[in-house]
Amino acid sequence: MLNTKAIKRVVVKVGTSTLTHDNGRLNLRTIDHLARVISECQNRGYEMVLVTSAAISIGAQKLGMEERPTELRFKQAAAAVGQGELMHLYNKCFAEYGHNVAQILLTHEDIIHVSRRRNLINTFDALFISGAIPIINENDTVSVKEIEFNDENTNSIVLGDNDTLSAVVAKLCMADLLILLTDIEGLYDSDPRQNPQAQLIPVVYEITDQLRRAAGGAGTRHGTGGMSTKLSAAQICMEDHIPMHIASGKNPEIVFDILEGKPAGTLFLPPQPGEEEIY
Repeated sequence: MLNTKAIKRVVVKVGTSTLTHDNGRLNLRTIDHLARVISECQNRGYEMVLVTSAAISIGAQKLGMEERPTELRFKQAAAAVGQGELMHLYNKCFAEYGHNVAQILLTHEDIIHVSRRRNLINTFDALFISGAIPIINENDTVSVKEIEFNDENTNSIVLGDNDTLSAVVAKLCMADLLILLTDIEGLYDSDPRQNPQAQLIPVVYEITDQLRRAAGGAGTRHGTGGMSTKLSAAQICMEDHIPMHIASGKNPEIVFDILEGKPAGTLFLPPQPGEEEIY
């Protein structure tokens, strides 16, 4: 199981469905709660990183759009409006708990260019030394294509969502754990929204075709990521020996349970000798 004593640097990714209500408006209570939990983890000695979604959804609301835009230029306009609002709230909430935050917006070029990637890694290092909490999103205002990540140890990885982006961030900053907070308890053997008999899978050691079939399709109407994108993130992490958890973001304090080694959601781990593989 998860070796909690070896965990120091943690990436937490939170999706649009967790940060907003069904009407697309911000869930202020959840954002404040999330900031308090991450701040407490930082106080306990962990180095925390937050990967956040919701800029487009927030911007669309502020611009009076009834639905998440589908045309690229309106997505970028919504992101430009929403990202500022999102960071304003994060800055205000984290400041209440005595922590500074740093905004990092990533593009395709930041990941694939060696020198820019090295600068990004150096920035992470400086922020960790300074005690600031990096808050990361894709720069949707200028990005017009998916991010593709390559290095000497990794095959090409195509990103079109923040689940996979968070896995790449975990790899870049050499994290010890990635936690994906979402609107579902974890990975099930079938879609629990359609099958009330679906069973939660507590531990996964290998991403199989059977798992991918069980993962189903896309996420909510306000977000882009479904369970299949979370499996892609898990694949990246497992190949780099980074444990990953999928858990419900309804109560952000589940992060404490995960860091304390308590059962929560679904844990993804490379298979260890003598351990039984769930799938």
